[in-house]
Amino acid sequence: MGLSSDVNTLGRTLGQVLKEQEGEAFFDLVERTRSLVREVRAGGDDAELRELLSDLDGETAGNLTRAFTWYFQLVNLAEEYERVRVLSNVQGVRPQSLEQALTELKSQGLSAEEVEALLARLDLGLTFTAHPTEMRRRTVRAHLVEIAQDIPGLESPLALERVAAHVEALWGTPELRRLKPTVQDEVKGGLNYITSIAGALPELQRDLGRAFAGVYGRPTEARLPLSFNSWMGGDRDGNPFVTPQATRETLALHRDLARRLLMEAISQAFTDLSQEELEGDEEDSYRVELRALHAAVEAGEQVDLLPRLEALRERLETEGQRRSAELLLTPLLTVARVFGQHLVSLDVREHSAQTGAAIARLLKEAGVEGDYLALPEHAKQEVLTAELRSRRPLWPAGTALPDELETVIGPIREVQAATRRVGPRAFGRYIISMSESVSDVLEPLLLAREVGFRVLPVPLFETLDDLERAPQVVWELLSIPEYRAVLGSDVQEIMLGYSDSNKDTGFLSANWALHEAQRRVSEVCRRAGVPWRFFHGRGTSIGRGGGPASRAILGQPAGTIDAGLRITEQGEALADKYSHPVLARRNLEQALYGLLLAAARPAENPPAAWTEAMTRAARASGEAYRALVDDPEFLPFFEAVTPIHEIARLNIASRPVRRPGAPTLGNLRAIPWVMSWTQNRANLPGWYGLADGLREIGPDLAREMYANWPFFRTVLDNAQMSLAKSDFLIFAEYLRLGGEGRLASQLQEAYDETVQLVQEAVGAELMANEPRLRESIKLRNPYIDPIHRIQVELLHRSRSVEGGLDEYERPLLLSLQGIAAGVRNTG
Repeated sequence: MGLSSDVNTLGRTLGQVLKEQEGEAFFDLVERTRSLVREVRAGGDDAELRELLSDLDGETAGNLTRAFTWYFQLVNLAEEYERVRVLSNVQGVRPQSLEQALTELKSQGLSAEEVEALLARLDLGLTFTAHPTEMRRRTVRAHLVEIAQDIPGLESPLALERVAAHVEALWGTPELRRLKPTVQDEVKGGLNYITSIAGALPELQRDLGRAFAGVYGRPTEARLPLSFNSWMGGDRDGNPFVTPQATRETLALHRDLARRLLMEAISQAFTDLSQEELEGDEEDSYRVELRALHAAVEAGEQVDLLPRLEALRERLETEGQRRSAELLLTPLLTVARVFGQHLVSLDVREHSAQTGAAIARLLKEAGVEGDYLALPEHAKQEVLTAELRSRRPLWPAGTALPDELETVIGPIREVQAATRRVGPRAFGRYIISMSESVSDVLEPLLLAREVGFRVLPVPLFETLDDLERAPQVVWELLSIPEYRAVLGSDVQEIMLGYSDSNKDTGFLSANWALHEAQRRVSEVCRRAGVPWRFFHGRGTSIGRGGGPASRAILGQPAGTIDAGLRITEQGEALADKYSHPVLARRNLEQALYGLLLAAARPAENPPAAWTEAMTRAARASGEAYRALVDDPEFLPFFEAVTPIHEIARLNIASRPVRRPGAPTLGNLRAIPWVMSWTQNRANLPGWYGLADGLREIGPDLAREMYANWPFFRTVLDNAQMSLAKSDFLIFAEYLRLGGEGRLASQLQEAYDETVQLVQEAVGAELMANEPRLRESIKLRNPYIDPIHRIQVELLHRSRSVEGGLDEYERPLLLSLQGIAAGVRNTG
């Protein structure tokens, strides 16, 4: 059995279910639609297809959309299993593995001791977020998990019957949520992948040990430089539902799952480690310690897990039980090291406007004269540093906080309580969205002091102006003694926003701004003598910093990875990467491969000719992008040719699609902005403005930069992916909704020129270095094209009547879900 065989079997199973549930006539409609779409894609006339779709009623349009969507869901499962099958059968050194990373480091002259020091210094922090790009309900995902488990045995009649049963159940299951998911729904959905990751980590730890011994000829005590964080239940930026109570419930869920994971791992180790110590009896066996740990964890007590388990490992090795220590105790040790009793470290994120308003209220209550919010920046810093030198509370002790303060300070109190229950790793960092100044970073220190807790604030620089100002802000911040006293010897984290910077200034300009911000902030931290770590707010789409993690990490400026990296993991990326332990292991090892090699590169500025060319290119690209989105005709054009208003009606997240205020392009969140352009296959955020930049660089220099500069190569490779997934044959259908004219022609010309210039720079056709992805896109078109065309037809009908037509809402929303399943990186 192979991928094509699995796809055919799953497709036939779906077809059989459609015949049984909807009748032969509906099945024939599905097949006829697919055939007509193929003919149109091959250059045939589309009159018959248009007539067929125009005759559909709302219910049939919805079912037709669902049929093609379920095909995609099943194909996605088959492709995931094919990845598992290929990875399981790889012989020799896997590319982008830990063994390859260590081999390359040794070839660069790094000794065993230097590699161990590198591993000890680094941390790859993966942070789960609840951004609305995972459209599938948990009920639907549960059925898909069951189907996936039977794909390896599809030749068995029983397995095939089970798959058919789940497909049958799925066809009768509503895909759309009737209600918006709660914060707790999002937390549970994200934590669903922890079990799979926990299953992958022990093998990955053994990979590291075996690779080190094989490359350097001796064992190592080095541990995986991995940690896990979450924003779900702590991300308050623009989400009124993340209340202090929601944060408390989230932390309780973390504790419960951590306890279950630990108890299962302890029980398994208890079963496996049945031997007695030499010259001992059952009372001296290894099981005595494991029984005591199990009882303590079960009772919810704080336990010094790692010291006791490390001592147990040493006892095993001393007694000559090396294999038992490595194979039977490592799973428990790894779970304890990475997840402990906290599971994941919960970050709190708040918008700088909210922290500023809270500080203003506290200062007023404390009798500080003047309006804090009206003060210039230097005066704000003077007030804040004076208060930090003081120990007085700003709010009267024992007095209840008003609601507007409780919503900001309450989450800090909840993470404080969690650290008392399970230890300091229950809480991560305090992220300040839209950080524009030093005072934005100082304010959370005073908020936390009100509850007697220490937080480490992380400025989040998101817009182009913020990124350009970031080095100066960080330098001023690290120059303040009161701040350095709080930071101590800890790592200074700096978060970079890919989403808003891209929406603000376009693809190439944002990438260069991010590159320069990292390079210059690194110089500042190095000069200040402070260890640092960048936190990358990446999405799944190219327009939001997406793309393969290893490629993105290797594309970081040399010398900017000091104490490691943090990266957001969100939406459908969680399922794609972590739904199976084999996939989890592969994605984690690829990310670690990139981290180790990138971190080992010494600080080195690119040649001046390259940076000067990029500066000119970014300026030209940003100007072209701003000229487009600032065009008076652009907003009406955008609303006409994308399903942005329909996306806003999807119940896929607890957070609104816009920040507060009157609807504008400026307060539209980056995720629905990107998602709207993936729905119509223009993929504008992933490439627009790049042609203007490449023209500025010139073809000869662009080829040189692509061949020799990892950053530039990563940018163009990501652009290739975005361009390849664009489809202007489909986008032309959306232009029929009212977007034909000057801007439409401008986008078509820009796309054609961008493809030509990118191919000249890389010296090949688009995605020539990614043949499997290129083939996947080609094979999916006959199944995704019908959903696009149905969506356009329904949008036309809905918009032709004032107020829209309720009967088309459900099939329209189903079409959004179907296209998302087909393109796979919606936001």
